[in-house]
Formats: sequence, C-alpha cells, structure tokens
Amino acid sequence: MKRLLIGLFAFAAVSVAFAQDAPLKVGDPAPDFKLPYATIDSVASDSLVLSSLVAKRNVVLAFYPADWSGGCTKEVCTLRDNFSSLGAVNADVVGISGDYVFSHYEWAKFHKLPFRLASDHNHAVAKRYGSFNETYGFNRRTVFVVDKQGKLAYIDLKYSPRDEVSFNNLQAALKNLK
Repeated sequence: MKRLLIGLFAFAAVSVAFAQDAPLKVGDPAPDFKLPYATIDSVASDSLVLSSLVAKRNVVLAFYPADWSGGCTKEVCTLRDNFSSLGAVNADVVGISGDYVFSHYEWAKFHKLPFRLASDHNHAVAKRYGSFNETYGFNRRTVFVVDKQGKLAYIDLKYSPRDEVSFNNLQAALKNLK
C-alpha cells in the first residue's frame, strides 16, 4: 500500500510538472506576475502586478529581447506611435524584457515611451509565457493580450517589427475585444 501511495504521488507530481510546461493557448488564464518596472518619468518604487491591471482594460504584454537593439526599438516605437489608437480600443501596454529597470528608464526617456517597461531579469515570467529563448538567454519577441477577465485573448509567438502585419493583427484582435 505504501508503494502504491508513493507511486501515485510521484505520478501526480510529474503530471503537474508537465501541465505547467504546457504551452499557453487562447482562453487560458493569464499567468499573474509581479515585476519591477520603469516609465518615462522614473523607476517605480512599487511593483507592477498583472492582476491589478486586469478588469480595467485589456493588457498587451509585449515580450522583447533587449532595450537599445534595433528590432526592439522599432517594435516599441510602433507601439508608442499607435498608443492613442491602442487606448481607443481599451488597451494598456506593458513591455517586458530581462533588462534592468534603470536601462528601461533611460530607454523610455530617450524614445518617449508612454507605457511601462517591466524588468524580468531572471526571465521567470518569460518562461511561464513560453517567451524565453534558452539557447540565446533572452526573450523571444512575442505578444499576448490579456482580456478584462484575465484570460489570454490573443497570442503571437512570432511577432515581427519588420512590417505592419503583426501590429495590424494585434490591433484587429483588440478591436474585437473592446
């Protein structure tokens, strides 16, 4: 009996481990997180908690590799340039990378970014969202939309700043949520 209970416990532990590694899909609850962040004005003294943003607006989580790189700059500047149209469809934007908040602050000031940049330095959140590239040690460029019920409403695991296709798909998904 003791062996049976140990076996069942081991099976349950392995099942939970695999369930946590399963890729996220539209309709899943968005994994909550608490991260330090910066804005154009300062390095925040509090933390950004996803669950505190949900219910108020739809939240765009834009994972990106690194501040100051060409592709990432193009991505966040596209979000900046379209910030008012994103707000018109009731969306809040949070950029997430492994950079420190001090880099985020300087980058936000330099590019006049009107949204929060969260610091996921150990990549724990990126790993939970399947956005961390283990081979290279930084985030993949991915975008998730969390609806006002806290569920994933849109996922783009290959977001590209090269043209407007990815951004237009994001904007269309947000318009469908309102």
